[in-house]
Amino acid sequence: MPERAPAPRPDAPHDGEADEVVTAVLTASRLLVAVSARSLASVEETLTLPQFRMLVVLSTRGPMNISRLGTHLDVIPSTAMRMVERLTGAGMLERELNPGNRREILIRLTAEGRRVVDAATDRRRAEIARIVGAMPPAHRTALVEALRAFSEAGDEPPVAEQAAPARTGTDMRW
Repeated sequence: MPERAPAPRPDAPHDGEADEVVTAVLTASRLLVAVSARSLASVEETLTLPQFRMLVVLSTRGPMNISRLGTHLDVIPSTAMRMVERLTGAGMLERELNPGNRREILIRLTAEGRRVVDAATDRRRAEIARIVGAMPPAHRTALVEALRAFSEAGDEPPVAEQAAPARTGTDMRW
């Protein structure tokens, strides 16, 4: 017997309303990708967004084996391994034996990898702050509420705030 589609929620938007929301989110995501690409290019011209994402995953979740890393990035282990090779060659990652299981290799961020993540994140945060600063204050409040609801609906856990004077609000790493 084929699976049935879940019943629509009573508060789900109508087709026209959903299309408007989807279009607004797609437009905003295009802006955020552009901000991310510019922030990355300003610190490391040869690094791709997927490679940067790998650095961010390791910076926020700590060292992990190639299989787990691939799972976090939604790529197969051989793709993750090629990315690790490139980033290891660039001095941003290193491999080490897992002290708890000597048959397993852990991938770890180096000081250079941490520098790249921090510099790109700081640049991204500054550009997003400039954009948000150009918004009317009432829209900023609504944006925070909408983005929190959007993240919750997508099962994305909140990011811990950074403990730095220039950093307020949510962390912009990804």
